[in-house]
Amino acid sequence: MNLLHFKYAVEIAKTHSISKAAENLYMGQPNLSRAVREMEEDLGVAIFKRTSRGISVTPEGEQFLQYARRIIAQVEQVEQIYKGGAAHKQRFSLCAPRASYIAQAFAQFAAGMEQDAPAEFFYKETNSMDAINSVLGEDCNLGIVRYQAAFDKYFKSLFAEKRLTGELVAEFSYVLLVSQTHPLAARGEIALSDLSGYPEICHADAYVPNLPLPDVKKAELLGVTDKHLYVYERASQFTLLEKLPGAYMWVSPVPQELLERYRLVEKHCAQNDKVYKDVLICRKGYSLSALDARFITALTQARRVYLPA
Repeated sequence: MNLLHFKYAVEIAKTHSISKAAENLYMGQPNLSRAVREMEEDLGVAIFKRTSRGISVTPEGEQFLQYARRIIAQVEQVEQIYKGGAAHKQRFSLCAPRASYIAQAFAQFAAGMEQDAPAEFFYKETNSMDAINSVLGEDCNLGIVRYQAAFDKYFKSLFAEKRLTGELVAEFSYVLLVSQTHPLAARGEIALSDLSGYPEICHADAYVPNLPLPDVKKAELLGVTDKHLYVYERASQFTLLEKLPGAYMWVSPVPQELLERYRLVEKHCAQNDKVYKDVLICRKGYSLSALDARFITALTQARRVYLPA
């Protein structure tokens, strides 16, 4: 087994297809199939499972691919340093839910980057499953996963299965977010029945391990309106709240400066008492870099400021 075998396995996992991987690698499909078969025989494990719908990765294969991606990245980094004379580069990557306090933490963290060294910082707002897959695939070194506390056992089981470590960042209940011009903006406590008929802005990619999507949506949506606008981007939801008459959204608490910028108001609803958790994840055995540690410090500070206990 050599470095090429690692690259073969990574490409097959990426494309879920032997033929497509062979095309991308500029080699014949029979040669690629033979190389993978020999690699699996050498290791004594099945990396891939062949099905009628294509290629999937086995649990043993996922563990192997974590090592393979890490080895490939390290070799490429060594080549850059010693062949290209590359300067020290600041690298940081994070997948996180669409949350204002996390965005504020990232902004504070990014402002402290070294000015005299190259930098590559990646910050991706996405759903829980995408964050988990990005960390497993080493597209991101850190991830933050958000889920209802009621689903804690499902996510902890998934973390253990995928060999991920998880550390609680924050625990909170959602607040109601509306425009300053919303008919309910001047009220004190809001009841769920008050929201009837108003359009709700929500995220379309909710996820809970081992639960069908209809059941997940039922758990997330409160059933007080039949009008839902599904968005994926945080800036879009703020704009819709500001411009769409009567729109509302359930969110983690929002910094005052953003409320003022988008002319929004936070309201509390005691009837929506669901508790959510934000959990920081990384691969088991991953050693936090100095940049990772600095971001976690910024995240902890932002949580204290914007999500007080």
